[in-house]
Amino acid sequence: MNSSKNVIVTVDEMTASVREALFREPSLQNLSVRGELLGFKLHTSGHAYFTLLGANSRVACVLFRSYANSVLVWPKDGDEVLVRGKIDVYGARGSYQIYATTLLPLGAGAKARAKEALRLRLEQEGIFDSRLKRPLPRYPERVAVITSPTGAALQDILKLHSLRFPCAELIVIPSLMQGLGAPEEIVRAFELARRIRGLSCVMLARGGGNRDDLDIFDNESVVRAIRLSPVPVITGLGHQIDSTLADMAADAAAPTPSGAAERLFPDGKALDTALLSAARNMRGRLETRIGFMDKNVAATKERLDRDIVRGHLQPAADFAARAADSIRDAISRRLRDECSGLAAFAARLANLSPLSLLAKGYSICTDLTGTVIRSAASLKAGCAVRIILNDGSAEAVVKEVSNKTFSRGAE
Repeated sequence: MNSSKNVIVTVDEMTASVREALFREPSLQNLSVRGELLGFKLHTSGHAYFTLLGANSRVACVLFRSYANSVLVWPKDGDEVLVRGKIDVYGARGSYQIYATTLLPLGAGAKARAKEALRLRLEQEGIFDSRLKRPLPRYPERVAVITSPTGAALQDILKLHSLRFPCAELIVIPSLMQGLGAPEEIVRAFELARRIRGLSCVMLARGGGNRDDLDIFDNESVVRAIRLSPVPVITGLGHQIDSTLADMAADAAAPTPSGAAERLFPDGKALDTALLSAARNMRGRLETRIGFMDKNVAATKERLDRDIVRGHLQPAADFAARAADSIRDAISRRLRDECSGLAAFAARLANLSPLSLLAKGYSICTDLTGTVIRSAASLKAGCAVRIILNDGSAEAVVKEVSNKTFSRGAE
């Protein structure tokens, strides 16, 4: 707007200048205002209109339908609320107002009504169903811890981790644990955790504080992020009495970060003792088992030896003995038969033998070379011959050769 003292501007130009001045101030384009609700009206269009009161001033507010759908329970006149949005000028009336994006209850009654309404809706969806609860890993290998990197909760967790189960890998995902921007950061932290490979569990932890500091854990987006985790989630949110919706959605909940660490991380010393005891028990059982098996092996061997002797060796021995007896009988019969045949053959040979003739008184005449003289024609007077008798032989000289033959009965 022209700064000349005598310049006259229109109402529209003045309004545009005011709007431009508001836009140049970043803090007015994203602010959170706390005050008392007055004149709340939900239009049929879905837009909500109300006034926010301070101690000495007031400001008009509008919550358009696209943002109004996120309000679970509408606050009542007189409730203390927190409005997030931006400041702008409503030219039609020549006034500034808050264009709200979020309407949060701050009073105890309003917060309680909103939390209960959200709990009932999520319960109907099955978000808190006990059948969805996953058991915590018995021996976690890699754990993501969503917490404030500067808070005492992280130190407590690190201490217990080093004392109880230091072999587990801890991955700290820093996040705000209170304030208006905390729910968005927690949701982003869970998104980062889903991309960690080999993750065993997620721990959502926050140190002690008043109950109002824990309202972020009743946020719907935080609750849904917990249930969307692909691995079990344990919460340790630093409160002893009240339970948040995040606790109800988690697979396990502890009253403090230290309690969550103690529940998640097994006691390493107790594990060592248990392992030593288990090793001794296993050794004793193995020795007993081995002794029992040795006895079984010995008994089995004895039984096998007996079965082999009775079932195989003894029948084989009996069969061999019977076969030997049968062979001996067969050989004996064959020898007797052969002996009988040999005797008969010998008798026939004896009958055919010239010696039998000699025994009957006959003699055999040969020349001096041993050739048998079969014909008188082969002899002549003066020849030397040998005469073989049954009991000896004699040599003689042929005096005379005669061709006369002898017949049976001739003189």
